[in-house]
Amino acid sequence: MSKEEISKKIARYESFLHDKLEVDLKKTWDLREKLYEEISDFIKLKNHIELIKSNELKELKTMVDIGSNFYVQAKVPDTTYIYVNVGFEFHVQLTLDEAIAFIEKKEIALHKKSDKYTQDIAKISAHIKLVYGALTDILNLQKGEEVELRDDLFL
Repeated sequence: MSKEEISKKIARYESFLHDKLEVDLKKTWDLREKLYEEISDFIKLKNHIELIKSNELKELKTMVDIGSNFYVQAKVPDTTYIYVNVGFEFHVQLTLDEAIAFIEKKEIALHKKSDKYTQDIAKISAHIKLVYGALTDILNLQKGEEVELRDDLFL
């Protein structure tokens, strides 16, 4: 194999590694991280609801973030119902018990989705290791060692 062919193989592997695999890995990491934040928000909400229930609070005074860490005092005159974002920015009025049941189901669904992202991250990482191995093989070729090049690594 000529040096020009080897250089083309190296460029092809590096391009695939940087332009496809590393980009996919970062996107998947970011999506999973966003899911973890959503799970955390639901857990906080559930804890607040349980606190309201356990203390049998009929009204509530609290501080509400109106954006950019600016807080205002808020008074909730009746804690019988709560509005929960159920997705796509739809808010549904639920009783506290209904909200807890919804949150528990939502948590399970989000954990399943995050598990899928974790599996995807593992697959992409394995592909990255394969490509690095192929690059190592190509570099060994340049040193004169006998190596069989693979073209089946590209997705």
